[in-house]
Order: sequence, then C-alpha cells, then structure tokens
Amino acid sequence: MTVPPITLPANGRSAGPARDAAPDAAATANAILGRQRARESSARTYARSFPIVPARALGMTIEGTDGRRYLDCLSGAGTLALGHNHPVAMEAIRRTMDSGAPLHVLDLATPEKDDFTDALFATLPAKFADRARIHFCGPAGTDAVEAALKLMQTATGRRGTLAFTGAYHGMTAGALAATGNVSVRESVAGSASEVTRLPYPYSYRCPFGVGGERGAELSATYAERLLDDPSGGVVRPAAMILEAVQGEGGAVPAPDAWLREMRRITSERDIPLIVDEVQSGVGRTGAFWAVEHSGITPDAMVMSKAIGGGLPLAVIVYDQDYDGWLPGAHTGTFRGNTLAMATGAATLRYVTEQGLVERAATVGARMTARLEGLRPELPVIGDVRGRGLMIGVELVDPEGPLDSVGAHPVAPELADRVRSACLARGLIVELGGRFGSTVRLLPPLVITDEETEAVLDRLTDAIAEASKPGRRS
Repeated sequence: MTVPPITLPANGRSAGPARDAAPDAAATANAILGRQRARESSARTYARSFPIVPARALGMTIEGTDGRRYLDCLSGAGTLALGHNHPVAMEAIRRTMDSGAPLHVLDLATPEKDDFTDALFATLPAKFADRARIHFCGPAGTDAVEAALKLMQTATGRRGTLAFTGAYHGMTAGALAATGNVSVRESVAGSASEVTRLPYPYSYRCPFGVGGERGAELSATYAERLLDDPSGGVVRPAAMILEAVQGEGGAVPAPDAWLREMRRITSERDIPLIVDEVQSGVGRTGAFWAVEHSGITPDAMVMSKAIGGGLPLAVIVYDQDYDGWLPGAHTGTFRGNTLAMATGAATLRYVTEQGLVERAATVGARMTARLEGLRPELPVIGDVRGRGLMIGVELVDPEGPLDSVGAHPVAPELADRVRSACLARGLIVELGGRFGSTVRLLPPLVITDEETEAVLDRLTDAIAEASKPGRRS
C-alpha cells in the first residue's frame, strides 16, 4: 500500500534541504526566537534543538516563517499519527465546531465522548475490552499515569511502584518518580520515594553485561527473586508500570517473552500491571497497541498523544475489578475536550480502515533494514532497533573500547551534530536514550514511499557528514 502524499499549496518550494531565506523573513524568525528566549522559561526543550518558527504544516511537511520546509520525523513526539492537519482530523474539527456542540463540559456525557469511547474500545484486544472501564484524565499522558497509579493504590490498599531503568512516564510527581532519567529527578526532592527500580532488557547495553535473550531472562529472574526475597527490602507494591517499547529511553523494545514473564510474575503475586502506551499506541509499532505483540492482557493501559488526533486527550482503560475509587478521586477541569474526542474518534477509525497499522510495520521494517545495512559503511551506527515506525539509531565512538556485550561507548556530541546536520538538510529528528546518543525516528503513519526514501537519504548523508574525521560541535 502507498499512502497518497498530502502537500502544502504550491509556492515554489519543496520539502527539501533548508535554503537561504529572504533577509526580511529571516529577521522576523530571528526576532520571534529572540523573544522566546527572553520570555520563556529555561526549561524549554525542543526550541533549543530546532531554531525554527513553524508557520504552516501539512502531512509530514513543516514550513517555517522564512519559507524553509522540513520533513517532520518527530511528529509531536509521536502525537501526530496522521501528520499535521490531516483532512480527516480537520473535517472532524469543522464538523464539531459547526454543530454547536459544547467544547467544554467537564466530564458530562456528550455524543462526541460516547462516539470516541466506542471507537477506542473497538481497537482494544477483545479480552481486555470486554472487561474495560475508561477514565478521562487531564489532557496529558503524565496525568493519566498519575491516575493509573492512584487507581491501583486505591484498589489494593498498598503503596509503592515497580518501575524500570530507562523508563519515561511523565513530569508530575508520581510519573516522575517512576521515570528513570536521573537528570530530571535529581533536583526534585523525594522524587524516588516508594519506587523500586528493576532492570529493563536493553540488549545493546545489557544491565547484566550479557545481552540478547539471556539478558532478558536474567532481568525476569532478578525481578521475581527480588519480590520473593523476605530480606529483599521490597514490600508488595500497588503496581508495576512499564513500556512495551521504551520511547524516550531510546526506542528500546521489550522482548515479547519477557513481557509475558512480567505478566506471569505480577499475576502470581497479585500485583496490577500497568502498560504505558502513551507514545507506542495507535499503530505506531505495527500493532494497534504495542502490548499486542506479546499477547498479554494488562490490568490497565495509559493512553494519550495520538488518541486525540493531534489535540490534547488522555485516558486510562482498566479492568473493571479495579474500579473502586470514589467520585472525584481523580479529576481535572479539562478532561472533557470535545474537539479532541471528535478528532480522536476520526483518527482511530481512519488508522484502522486505511490499514495504517500494517503499513507502519512494513515501512518500519524497510527503514530499519536499510539503516542496519549502513553499519559496515558508517561504523558510528552502533545499534538500530525499534518496532514499526518507532525507530532508534544509537550512535557510538567506533574507536572506543568495547564493553562486555560488544558495544562501543556512546557518542552524544556526534548525535548533536547529526541532529543539526539533519535540520540543515530539511529533516527534523530528535535524540533520546542514554546520554542522548540515539537518533529517534517517529514519522507519521501516513509517510509515503517517496518521503521514506527522502528521510533515509537525508539521515544517511547527515550521519556521514557529521562523523567525518575532525568534525566537532
């Protein structure tokens, strides 16, 4: 299947490498960027990596105020399953606006909410959907993580969480505590309270120094024995939370057998299992939900990003046996986003009807295979991994010493140069993983064959240029 391209109105420019902008357009963009630096907080992130001012966007293409165009392989950190301003999402917005539907009614029932719930439940594994309850949260994934943790604490009467190295679950208190990134947690007092950190099976940099299936087996054995050790220091927790594919952790997929082991271990010990599908959901990994690859049924799933069709929306879906909290136990003003429910329902159905889940698997496999094939030519590529259109390319110093698994040292400065070289070539990519040394690709599911080749060509060229001897930031 080839998805037809969606292009911006013709203006003489293509989605290609950045060109010199007209002096007045460049000055306008620089002035806007200058005001942002002067007025916004020092915590801004993407604005530091991408000194551009987007003005228009359609499909996979972003155009800046200076007229330069870029292929967007960030997609709102995975939010834009259909790319920017897709006609399906735009039509849903216009239809809802023209209908006179209330855009904000807290958690009251609306036709749009009912329709979204129908559309979402239709995508869930049948065994899970048959027993599912849904809770609408504040419009960010981190709030949904908070809700899932609170739900399980309420249901079990226990405290504490099992979380994993490399995890990213959000920036609010409970979600941050479960997040593995030390740099964002070390300045926040108490952010690690009541969280037991377990080793995630990251084959290329295996925490046990062995890699492969054996590393995953050791991870499962460690978790099981720690929980059963009367002197292990772990009080039975309220929940385990994990990502089937770690996103910000560097596009690291969990082995299916390991996920099945986590389900067995938690089930046998009456520990609820929460799967965070905020970034990996809605077809991105080549299954509608990443957990489906392993066939397990979690007790709760956390969903956000792409479920809103590009607009803010977050929910948790969970087994009805855990529905024991009181009215108002988790609330928020903006949990009734009518427009997001309308665009979300339209997006979920379009992804299913157009076979975009299968296309993500096909195109992702093609991209991964081509990138893997570059390793002999570009030895700075240490590892290529991921699932579907959730891909990571870990960059290394090929002259550095090998570790016990055969991995060279990370190369974060090289990764920075590659990101900049990509931007100069009209390609937006972001970094993640340990030490920010992994180039992450999260293109929209509607990426065309032509766009796929352009992304790969530009990324290849950027890596080759940035890794030339003598190149430094």
